[in-house]
Amino acid sequence: MKWLKAAVILVFLLVTCFSFPVQADAASSKYVVKGNTSSKVVALTFDDGADGTNISKILQTLSTHNVKATFFLTGSGTKDHPQSIRNIADAGHQLGNHSYSHPDFTTISTTKMKKELADTEALVKSTTGKSTKPIFRAPFGATNSTVLKTVGDAGYTHTLHWNIDTIDWRGLSKTEVLNKVVNNIEPGSVVLMHTGAGAPGTPAALPEMITKLKAQGYKFVTVSELLQIQGSPTDGASYTVKSGDTLYSIANRNDVSVTELKKANGIPTSSNVIRVGQVLKIPGKGTTTPPPAESGSYTVKSGDTLYSIANRNDVSVTELKKANGIPTSSNVIRFGQVLKIPGKGTTTPPPAESGSYTVKSGDTLYSIANRNDVSVTELKKANGIPTSSNVIRIGQVLKIPGKGTTTPPASSTTYTVKSGDTLYSIAGRYDTTVQKIAADNDISNTGVISVGQKLKIAS
Repeated sequence: MKWLKAAVILVFLLVTCFSFPVQADAASSKYVVKGNTSSKVVALTFDDGADGTNISKILQTLSTHNVKATFFLTGSGTKDHPQSIRNIADAGHQLGNHSYSHPDFTTISTTKMKKELADTEALVKSTTGKSTKPIFRAPFGATNSTVLKTVGDAGYTHTLHWNIDTIDWRGLSKTEVLNKVVNNIEPGSVVLMHTGAGAPGTPAALPEMITKLKAQGYKFVTVSELLQIQGSPTDGASYTVKSGDTLYSIANRNDVSVTELKKANGIPTSSNVIRVGQVLKIPGKGTTTPPPAESGSYTVKSGDTLYSIANRNDVSVTELKKANGIPTSSNVIRFGQVLKIPGKGTTTPPPAESGSYTVKSGDTLYSIANRNDVSVTELKKANGIPTSSNVIRIGQVLKIPGKGTTTPPASSTTYTVKSGDTLYSIAGRYDTTVQKIAADNDISNTGVISVGQKLKIAS
């Protein structure tokens, strides 16, 4: 009987290990005041509250000057002016979480904090298709260790403060807002501004602010770009620990789990201790990321997540779950599991060459818009689809705004980056690779390109 009990226990442990993904212990959110860099870069950030009065003016200025910024969104603001929030996302700016109702997080329970974050994330994602993770800005800038731990547990790895506060919400004039920024600028600055009617000085000051900072040699980056400057993913098989690093942040940057990182470096499972200067092996680095599935299925490998598989195969997590009967509330996949890839097994439909496109199985508004170099908002508007809806049906004929002219030919030697472009989407249109474009244009960070940038495309 003893050997039978032992066998049962062993089988139970094996089933448990292979049926559930290993969850990394979430670290406290890292509190960031400014970028740790000597490079002349600055992150313009805008907090959006209940009215968002000046969003259109701000977006127009940013577009005119080819500047990307970061907007910290509230759930209440997103509910009040969803189209303005879509416009922010469609313009390619980064989104962050600023809570739902703007309470002081140091005065509410952890349960309430989690709800504020989750409700905002859900609403922003349903409105724009984009996530606010991994950045959070605390209402009133109020944080403590409990707040940072709770926010980190919710998936927000960085809590963004600021080193330049324009206090524009007090109704400061254009000149006062301008001077607060230009007179206090330094490499890595994070500038705090607001979008509401109470801050009329900000949209007035923004054009001259950008012009003057550019004249001083400053470049404008999003918060994520600023954080990548502090510590980008490793390109080889090792990483040297820097001040402020945690096992979680290193694992997250390199798309591995904390468990895999510990195992590769002989760190006890019960320990999270690393030291500055320590050289860590990065498991699985030095090899190519698994390519998209070319048929209708994909076998789950170590380190895979539903998000990473969906992203590689240009489908949504929701579509992937639906195709495989995975509950919407679950993110569990197991090593060796064979997943159906919706819409795979056939060639990706090419961009529409005329003014219309017939919806096929696996299509989404986002994938059609991306292939045809238009925004989802433009596509909806051209076809009378409500802004709150993403529903299309197989066989539906969609008008493609701006089509009827020739798509940029693949033989072209240069390409001008447009709003919403990524190196991945450009490479797909020209039948080349991200790596080839990056090499030809001396791009070190393949996640960063700017609107108006000229790219050489090898014929």
